Amino acid sequence: MKNANPVWRIFCVLAFVAGTLVWAGCGAAEPETPVEPKPISHWFPIQVGDVNIDMQLAVTPPEMQRGLMNRRDIEPSQGMLFVYPVATQMSFWMRNTPTPLDIAFFTDDGVLREIYKLHPFDERPVRSRRDDLQYALEVVQGGFARMGIKPGDQLDLEAVSQALLDRGFKPSVYSGLTDPRRK
Repeated sequence: MKNANPVWRIFCVLAFVAGTLVWAGCGAAEPETPVEPKPISHWFPIQVGDVNIDMQLAVTPPEMQRGLMNRRDIEPSQGMLFVYPVATQMSFWMRNTPTPLDIAFFTDDGVLREIYKLHPFDERPVRSRRDDLQYALEVVQGGFARMGIKPGDQLDLEAVSQALLDRGFKPSVYSGLTDPRRK
């Protein structure tokens, strides 16, 4: 038996159209606006021991090669963190670097193991003793001592992971790091 009531027909058509629109909208979320990765010049507050240091991250080979060359604008609470994908022995020099620096080497678990002085324009390599290092942090010479940072202090790896993510890199590519969005 058919319902010949015209109001009922209009109601059914409207219900069908509304249901179709609701169904079509399900799962069709607004596309996320891509977030522009932060450049190497961006400063990230990352803790070492009990001290916050504003760090720029050198991640790509060209960024690492350039490092702090030609820079005279580093403040006492600033530095550059070099992030390597796997642990290795480290070797740094001061080609074209006018600012005297200290360098600290960290193992993949974020523990500070070695600190050395680097002298302006000195092209002799300063090589780590250990071969299980994944991070190197450069600050103005004497900075670690002034801030009370010493071997055994811990680098905040969660903050490093977040900074890598903000720079557009996948933290999980680096041994010992995880993506903070997956927690």
